[in-house]
Amino acid sequence: MKSSIMDDPKKKEITKKRHFSFRINIFFFVTFLLFSVLIVRLAILQFVQAKDLKEAENTNTNQTTSIAPIRGNIYDSTKSPLAYTIPVQSLFFRVEPGQQDKKDEIIALAKRLKVDVFDKYAKPNSISPTPEEIVLAMDLGYDINKNKVKDPSYYWVPRRLKADLSKGEIAYLLEHRDEFKWLEVTEESIRTYEMDDDNTTIATHLVGYLKSFSTQTAKDIYEDSPNSKEYLNSENVGFDGIERMYQDELRGKNGSRKYPVNAAMKIIGRAEVTAPIKGNNLYLSINKDIQKATERMLESHIKYLRSPTHANDLYMKTGMKASSGFAVAMEVDTGRVVTMANYPDYDANAWTGGISPNIYKEIGTYISNGSIMTAKSKYPDEKENAKHPSSIVFMGSTIKPLSVLIGLEEKLFGAYEDYYDTGSFSFGKGGTSTISNSGKAAYGPINASSAIEHSSNTYMSAKVGIPFYLKYGGETPKVTTKWAEYLAKFGMGVKTGSGLPGEFAGSNDFIKNAQKDSYQSAMVYASWGQNEKTTTLQLAQYTATLASRGKRMKPLFVDEIRDYQGELVKKVEPEVIQDSSSEFSKEDWNVIIHGMKSGAEGIEELPYNVARKTGTSTQAVSGGTVENAVFIAFAPVENPKLAVAVVVPEGGFGRYGASPIAAKIFEAYDAANDGILTKLGGGKRPW
Repeated sequence: MKSSIMDDPKKKEITKKRHFSFRINIFFFVTFLLFSVLIVRLAILQFVQAKDLKEAENTNTNQTTSIAPIRGNIYDSTKSPLAYTIPVQSLFFRVEPGQQDKKDEIIALAKRLKVDVFDKYAKPNSISPTPEEIVLAMDLGYDINKNKVKDPSYYWVPRRLKADLSKGEIAYLLEHRDEFKWLEVTEESIRTYEMDDDNTTIATHLVGYLKSFSTQTAKDIYEDSPNSKEYLNSENVGFDGIERMYQDELRGKNGSRKYPVNAAMKIIGRAEVTAPIKGNNLYLSINKDIQKATERMLESHIKYLRSPTHANDLYMKTGMKASSGFAVAMEVDTGRVVTMANYPDYDANAWTGGISPNIYKEIGTYISNGSIMTAKSKYPDEKENAKHPSSIVFMGSTIKPLSVLIGLEEKLFGAYEDYYDTGSFSFGKGGTSTISNSGKAAYGPINASSAIEHSSNTYMSAKVGIPFYLKYGGETPKVTTKWAEYLAKFGMGVKTGSGLPGEFAGSNDFIKNAQKDSYQSAMVYASWGQNEKTTTLQLAQYTATLASRGKRMKPLFVDEIRDYQGELVKKVEPEVIQDSSSEFSKEDWNVIIHGMKSGAEGIEELPYNVARKTGTSTQAVSGGTVENAVFIAFAPVENPKLAVAVVVPEGGFGRYGASPIAAKIFEAYDAANDGILTKLGGGKRPW
C-alpha cells in the first residue's frame, strides 16, 4: 500500500512543489536579510561615519620635500683639496598629528635632549642648543613656557634641531629610539676650507665662501639664475669667488623625502628618501705651494716694511705705513692664474654655520677680493680707513713700456732718437706746469729703451704725452678716446674676462683730470701712469700681454671639471681675448722689452733674465698724499712663461715695496714646475 502511494505521480509532483517553495522562501528571506544589513550599513556610513571617512579619504596622500645636494669639492692644480664637503649627521624633529596638544611631553623631550644627550655626548667645544632653543626650533607655535609664538611653518617640513652630531649622540639616540619618538638622524653636509700650517685658509679670497640662500641678498644674486628655483632656503650657496662663479657646477641636483600625510598635512609615517646627486669637483689652476709661498711673503714683507729700523732709510721709509698687499701670477701662454693672494687674509671657515657679528666686524674691510675689486686693510674706524688707499691704485711707471710702444707705433719719435733729460719738464701756457723725475734725477741723453729703464717721467711727457695730445685734437675728447683704445688692447679700463663676480674694470680719470686742469695736463700725467687705476689682476694680464707681444689671454682659474665619480665633464682651454701682436712691429717690441731692466730687489738674484718695471703711484687720500708700490715682471725674457704683478698700497717705491714679493713668486713657480723658468731661460746672459 505504502509503495503504491509513493509511486503515485500526483503525490510526487506535490512534494516537489513544496520543496521548491520552501527553498524559494529561504532564498528570499536570506536576500531580504542581507539587503537589510546593507541598508543599515549604508545608513551608518552616511549618517554616523561620514565625517571620519571624509578625512580618511585624504589620508593616503604624500608630501615631498627637497633635499639639498652635497656640494662638489675644489682642488688645486696638484689635486690637493682647498674646499670640500664633509658629511655630518643632523638631528631633525618630525611633526605628527596631536603634538600641539602634548606640550608637556614636547618640553620634557627638549629638556632630556639637552641633559641626557647633548651635555653628555656632544663633541668638545661644540655649541649645543638650550631646551628653550630646541622648543622654538620644533616650530609648533609655542615656547618652552607654553606661550604662543609665531604660527608654525609647513607641517611636512622636518625641523633641524642640531647639526654635526657626535658618534656618542648618535649612538644614544639610536639606542633609545623608542623613547625619542618624532626624532630622525639624517645625513647632511657642511663646507670646510683647507687650513695652512699657520691656521689660515688657502686662496681664501679667490675660492670664496657660502651663505644661506634664505637671505634676501642671496635671492637677489641668483634672481636670474635658471636653476635658482631648485635652491632651498635651508642650503648655503656661493657668495663670492669660485664658489659663486661655479655655483651650478658645484651644487649638484636635489634629492627628496616623500612623507605620508593626513588631511591636516601632518606626517603620519616614515619618509621615502631619494638621494641627491653630488655636485661636480673643480680642479683649479692655482698651485697650493705657490699660493702659500706668496701669501707668506706678502705678510712677512709688509711687516718688514713697517719695521721701525727703516725710519732713517730714505727709500724704505716711504713704505712704513704699508698694511695690505696683493699679488697675481699668470702664465703667459695659457692665461692660467697660478696664484692670487691678498693680505690681510682670514679663515674662510668663519662663514660655516653663519659668521658671528664680532668676526665680521673684524674682517669686514678686507673680505672683498682686493686683487679684482676694492678692498682695504684693517683700520680702527671708517675715518681712519679714509686716510688710506684701497687696493685699486694708479699704474704709476708700470705703464711706461706701453706708453713708449704707443709712441713708436704713432711715429711720435724714433726708437734710437736721443732726448736730453734734465730731470724736469714744463708745459702749459707759458710753461707754468712742471713735472720731474723721481728724486729729481737727471739722466742726460736717453732713448726709448733707456727712458723705460730709468723710468723717466720727463721723457714720457715730452715724447709721448704732448705729441699724442697734439696729434689727436688737443683740447677735445678725441685724445682721451684714442688713448683709451690703446690701453684697452692691453686690458686697461676693461674687465679682464675672468668671469669672477664683482670684478672691477678699473677707472680712467682722464676726463676728470682734464676738467680739473686741461686735456694737455691730463695727457701728460697719463703718459707716466697717473691717470689709470687698475686691479692687480688687470696688471697681471697687461704684463702677460706685453710678454706675448700683443696676445691678451683670458685669465683662467679652473683647469677641468669632473663629476663625483671622477669622470671628465669639461676641460678648460686657453682663450685669446684680443690679438694685437700684428699691430706693432717686431722692432718696436724689442725696444720696449729691452728697456724693462729697472732696478728691482730680489730679481737680479734669479738665475734667468726677467723683464720688469717698477712703479710708484702717487695718490691723494683724506690723510694726504701716499705712494703705492707697484711692480710688474715676466720671465724668462727669451721665452716668456710667467707674468707677475704686485701691488702694495702705501708701500713706497716699487723696487723695495713690491719687487721682493715678485721674486719669491718666480722662485716658488720654478720650484713647483721642475725648474721650468731656469730651463727656458738658459741662464743669465746679456739682453
